[in-house]
Amino acid sequence: MRIEAYNQVAQLYQGSKSGKTQKVSGMTAGRDEVTISRAGYDYQIAKQAVAEASDIREDKVANLKSRVESGNYKVDSGDFASKLLEKYNALQK
Repeated sequence: MRIEAYNQVAQLYQGSKSGKTQKVSGMTAGRDEVTISRAGYDYQIAKQAVAEASDIREDKVANLKSRVESGNYKVDSGDFASKLLEKYNALQK
């Protein structure tokens, strides 16, 4: 039988239990603390400001809308074509 091996293992575990329960002096118990760096705080503020900002610039939209409705908004076809080709070429790279 292998009872002797079991006894040896049991002795190892009993010896290590007393070593794990030592009390460390000088430590405060029951309080964890987290500190956020200044860069992290600034990032959090910037992220919040972007989230609160509107995706649509109402002043630009209102100006263009009034010009289109009044018939004063004219698009140069040459400018439109060059911008379209510029965007197309940028996507091809």
